[in-house]
Amino acid sequence: MFESMSYSIILSLICYIILLVVGFYTYYLFWIVKPPMLVCGNGNICKLIENIEMINENFWPTPWCLESRAQTILASILRGNMVPDINYRREILTLKDGGEVALDWVDNHCNNLSPIVIILPGLTGTSQAEYIKCLVTGGREIGVRCVIFNNRGLAGISLKTPRTYCAANSDDFAEVLNHVSKSNPDVQIGATGISMGGLILGNYLAQEREVAVKKLQAAFFLSVPWNVFEGTKSIESGLNQLLNRYLARAVKKSFKNMHSKVQNLLKEDLTEAFKSNTLREFDSAFTAKHFGYKNVNEYYANATLHKKLHFIHVPLLCLTAADDPFQPFDVIPLKEAKGSKSIAFLITSHGGHIGFLEGLFPTKQEQYISKLFKQYFQAVFFKNHT
Repeated sequence: MFESMSYSIILSLICYIILLVVGFYTYYLFWIVKPPMLVCGNGNICKLIENIEMINENFWPTPWCLESRAQTILASILRGNMVPDINYRREILTLKDGGEVALDWVDNHCNNLSPIVIILPGLTGTSQAEYIKCLVTGGREIGVRCVIFNNRGLAGISLKTPRTYCAANSDDFAEVLNHVSKSNPDVQIGATGISMGGLILGNYLAQEREVAVKKLQAAFFLSVPWNVFEGTKSIESGLNQLLNRYLARAVKKSFKNMHSKVQNLLKEDLTEAFKSNTLREFDSAFTAKHFGYKNVNEYYANATLHKKLHFIHVPLLCLTAADDPFQPFDVIPLKEAKGSKSIAFLITSHGGHIGFLEGLFPTKQEQYISKLFKQYFQAVFFKNHT
């Protein structure tokens, strides 16, 4: 009798598990798997991207990793293990004020007339960041030269002046773009900004307007927090605080490394900044003061892009996830995008922040972000040859 009861319990459990699996995959196939949402006006950007295949294809987020924070963290871990380090050609650029930045090039597969994409990494990212290597791999496949603009004090370059970098200041990028343009006359140039790198690039596009149009063929944003206030508020709530604290530690580590080498160079006392537990605390204690703002709110207001869309005239495609912890869906400037001739948003239902893992086993080197990067810039640079 007991054997019969045990067999019945086991059979019931198996049936229950099967029902759960079938139910989940039914939900997944009918409610999760869908093409990304495309939002744009009737301008040139829509004509530019109309033949990009991925826009009309379903996005299949990894079913066992749908949660936004899991996408954010696991994508970084998995890609970090999958994509090997890249052997860059390094160029040290001395800026007008005497500061130095490292420009890391991947161009040994191209000729002198091949198009160029300047890539701006995220908050503490450099050319060996896993998401950067994914994009570079995509660029290499379509014959595009990629150059990564590493911010001051990063990628092994010491500070030479008492100046670092921030999301609201695009002066260094402007110098880098001018240098790349002058060194490569008659060559098409694009730019890509990831997270904070997108804020820097976006502020350049909004400030320079028609000047930027003459220098850049197109731009691409990946997981950019358009509204810094709302993005900061989002990562200060719930479980998102774990991401906030992780990033705050990464920033402190990066700046401690800078400070240990140039203690007498930075005029600010970083004691309070190094006690920070959140990004807002660090920006309040250091970044805002370092760049001459009254307070952190003034800095965030200057860095924020969501009210500057009408100033951007360079064709710009923005990939973001509806569940990005750094960019709540309801504050993405979709209404403004519909009224713009230059900006298009591509929004996946899942993906987290620079995540976008897809498929049951997301272990292949070609990731969703690299495929879109590749298809977009192929449309930008080679539209007459496709």
